[in-house]
Amino acid sequence: MIQKVFQKFKRPKVYIPSAIMLIALIAFWFCLPKPLFNSPTSYVIDDEKGELLGAAIAADGQWRFPYDEVVPDKFKQCIITFEDKRFMSHPGVDALAFGRAIRQNIKAGRVSSGGSTITMQVIRLATHHKRNIGNKLLEMLMALRLDLTYSKNEILGLYASNAPFGGNVIGLNAASWRYFGRNPDKLSWGEMAAMAVLPNSPSLVHPGKNRQTLLKKRNLLLDKLYAQHIIDKSTADLSKLEPMPDKPLPLPQQAPHLLERFKAQYRHKGETGTRIKTTLKAELQQQVAEILERHHRVLKANQINNIAAVVLDVETGAALVYAGNIFHPEDASLESSVDVVNAPRSPGSTLKPLLYASMLHDGFILPNTLIPDIPTQIAGYHPENFDLGYDGAVPASRALARSLNVPAVKMLQKYKYERFYEVLKKTGITTLNQPPDHYGLSLILGGSENTLWELTGAYASMARVLNHYNQTNRYSSFDYHSPVYQSSTTASKPDEKNGLLDAASIYYTFQAMEEVMRPGEEMLWQQFTSTQRVAWKTGTSFGFRDGWAIGVTPKYVVGVWVGNTTGEGRPNLTGIGTAAPVLFDIFRLLPVTRNWFKEPDQSMVKISVCSESGFRAGEYCDHAQDMWVPVGGLKSPVCPYHRLVHLDATGKWQVTADCELPDRIVHAKWFVLPPSMEYYYKARNYRYKPLPPFRDGCGISEKTNPMEVIYPKDDAKVYIPIEADGTRGRMVCNAAHSQPRAKIFWHLDDRYLGQTQDMHQMAVDASAGKHLLTLVDGEGNTVKVRFTVLDKEKKE
Repeated sequence: MIQKVFQKFKRPKVYIPSAIMLIALIAFWFCLPKPLFNSPTSYVIDDEKGELLGAAIAADGQWRFPYDEVVPDKFKQCIITFEDKRFMSHPGVDALAFGRAIRQNIKAGRVSSGGSTITMQVIRLATHHKRNIGNKLLEMLMALRLDLTYSKNEILGLYASNAPFGGNVIGLNAASWRYFGRNPDKLSWGEMAAMAVLPNSPSLVHPGKNRQTLLKKRNLLLDKLYAQHIIDKSTADLSKLEPMPDKPLPLPQQAPHLLERFKAQYRHKGETGTRIKTTLKAELQQQVAEILERHHRVLKANQINNIAAVVLDVETGAALVYAGNIFHPEDASLESSVDVVNAPRSPGSTLKPLLYASMLHDGFILPNTLIPDIPTQIAGYHPENFDLGYDGAVPASRALARSLNVPAVKMLQKYKYERFYEVLKKTGITTLNQPPDHYGLSLILGGSENTLWELTGAYASMARVLNHYNQTNRYSSFDYHSPVYQSSTTASKPDEKNGLLDAASIYYTFQAMEEVMRPGEEMLWQQFTSTQRVAWKTGTSFGFRDGWAIGVTPKYVVGVWVGNTTGEGRPNLTGIGTAAPVLFDIFRLLPVTRNWFKEPDQSMVKISVCSESGFRAGEYCDHAQDMWVPVGGLKSPVCPYHRLVHLDATGKWQVTADCELPDRIVHAKWFVLPPSMEYYYKARNYRYKPLPPFRDGCGISEKTNPMEVIYPKDDAKVYIPIEADGTRGRMVCNAAHSQPRAKIFWHLDDRYLGQTQDMHQMAVDASAGKHLLTLVDGEGNTVKVRFTVLDKEKKE
């Protein structure tokens, strides 16, 4: 029996029709193009709530937003009522409508009705078929196939995203913004009815033209909606009174630089989808843009043309504001199209807090350890403070608060720039594309290039670490990450006992940063309890090219850059004068953070600290106090500046056993700085007591030399400029002596120069080449310094 059936199917009369049917079924199943639509789409960015921030026209010159499956209910009701009333029930082809169209066309003697369903129109939009009988039948076939595997809502979404709405506007989303300036889900019934009738004949009823034709069609649709009880009579009547859309409106441009960044990253990474929902807050973005514009108008008077700002959420690292620059495309000279947020620039002093925190973490310093602040020359590198003055020695916290350059270089010299380079890399800084030796000690004073994006991200990471540690007493390497402008879920399981920077070191860093005086307020802000507490840091690059200000609270980080994208420096272009006022204007927009960073007790230890030097107290520190410090403080060095000195009974003279009976010697603990530090320190600290001089006849038994050369340092290379009259200038050498009224006798090579007392400065005529400077005091103490004067032509 089976064999007979098999033989029957092998007959040509059965086999050929079966094969044809099979081929037809396969052709029917694969008749749809893949993808259905492949036209380029506009790049679109939305804020966190889905509000449009900006869009760029598609590559083919059309305003065509990416496919959106979600179709507003009003549009769904309008388009079905107007185009295809049986859309929800037919299989893609409406036989009743098609038959009616044939009768009408025969009666009219021309094509007056097409009978196309919404599904068929989607096929026509996808294939661009010309209108003829053959293509109509093919569209019907493809519409049946589309209806088999696509839901009705998906088909509506395809139609709404690809229908023409006049001119170069494609799709409901783009049309809604071009004609009404808002999202389609916010359109009224009258506005949505106008949108629904546009695709029917977009060339005929282009908004701004043929307004009466468009008005007539819209009102007819509103009558149908009322007749079908979709809207009530009052809604229909009021909707008819609404004005028709005029000529297309410009699309929002609230974050043009982020839009360009998204486009560039899209092309680079080859991502799919040209629309993203960002983390930005549209209202805050607009308010910050207005602040930047207001300050730009003032700064422009000094030919400072550009300004940028970022606001980050600490917890997530998400950008709430991304203002890459002012936006004046009409004025090419301003170069406002440059996205400075993501542009490498010299960071000035903005890396100093990271160095301070690193040294606390590793035990190199305690919060108030004295750091030398004296004229310094290291391998030809000669840093100077902004005010060109010196304190002799300054607590590390105050050096950070005042942004002193010399102490920062001294700190980096001690910490090693190679180690700090690695710390910066681990905090998310990617712009250090040269080896550490390329930057050297200038790394801490803006010798590298960083971006506002990554710097604000590094500060946000520090705040995140501190917040999370106070919650869990653990660390997570995931807390260090770059900012994001799209929502993301970053795993942050607190599974580490030790972090890159411990919580206590970060806490003390923020405390030091909070002590900075705010511009224009002179510390009066501390009297107002409602004022935002902010830990902040400014920076000014060499040549006054970049002004920076970055502020941190437990919830927000704000970063501001001011300057010229051309790199041109301007007088008074400083972080404190240009960027800081903008920073605090932005903070005034943000919710006040009532709770400050909690002190991380579990990350601290209590040790005895010398009150004068800020070092761990040694045996000769008589003003020690207990202090909670980072755990790394257990490794910090003991105070080197306190020692035991021997005085006579009056306390006015130092003595030795050679000139005073042992039982008459008074032993006293004394805070003594090296001569070069003491020279500047005592002028600014009236409580500092220099050592008494030795009594006549008492030899100096200490091995410490009471004399020190401040400038030049040993092996220094010095360039002496030519004066206006063509003669070689003279270099001014400086020295310090711990004994008041001490005389110093100066010698250059084998030549005696003269003597000094009290103020130890000497102008020296030195020819190009190597020299030996010798200083001798009245007690025979000698200091020798070798230095090289560079040739005026070679300068090397």
